[in-house]
Amino acid sequence: MDLSTADNLAIVDHLLTTTRSVRKRLDFARPVDLAIIERCIEIATQAPSGSNHQGWHFVVITDADKRNALADLYRKAFDKYLRGSARPQPEPARVHGPSATSMRRVTSSAAYLERHLHEAPVFMIPCIEGRVETEPPFMQASHYGSILPAVWSLMLALRARGLGSAWTTLHLAYEKEAAELLGIPENITQTALLPIAYFKGEDFRLAERIPAGEVTHWDGWGQRR
Repeated sequence: MDLSTADNLAIVDHLLTTTRSVRKRLDFARPVDLAIIERCIEIATQAPSGSNHQGWHFVVITDADKRNALADLYRKAFDKYLRGSARPQPEPARVHGPSATSMRRVTSSAAYLERHLHEAPVFMIPCIEGRVETEPPFMQASHYGSILPAVWSLMLALRARGLGSAWTTLHLAYEKEAAELLGIPENITQTALLPIAYFKGEDFRLAERIPAGEVTHWDGWGQRR
């Protein structure tokens, strides 16, 4: 298939630019066909991985009691995060970023998900074999770089099938408790928790973003084209 044709490029570009972290628009009442989840995982495992190790694992949680328990861990971490955010913070190093309006929307969306997370019909915890807490930066980058492309492919595949998801990491504050709940071995690193559900509405629009030219550096930091 020639993806470089104008029609195909338009479809691919639309998918890439409108795959959002979906929170408020998740349809908690509509059941999810698990065959679709399986197909999206198959697609995800075509992603590249470091040394072609393919050390990824995808823990899918549909059991209501386990989803409730994971949501409780998420809420505990969310509460700590909010208390920490309420303290005065040092000025950020960067000079530009999302607008105040955009940040208010994100905060409202995150708070909504915290209250309703347990209602998502499917959770997924993408994992990668090994631990890198004491490893040098290049090893940590390779480690996470072996799972992140696969999860992004998964999220794109879900989006193309009318399903929304959101990359969340707060439950990792209680990673050991989550591992005990799900029987995840000690040598496995959890990388995220994705609530998955069909999304409400027909489509998504482009997000507010810093212009690409402002974050692109040519042949050296700060050099513009």
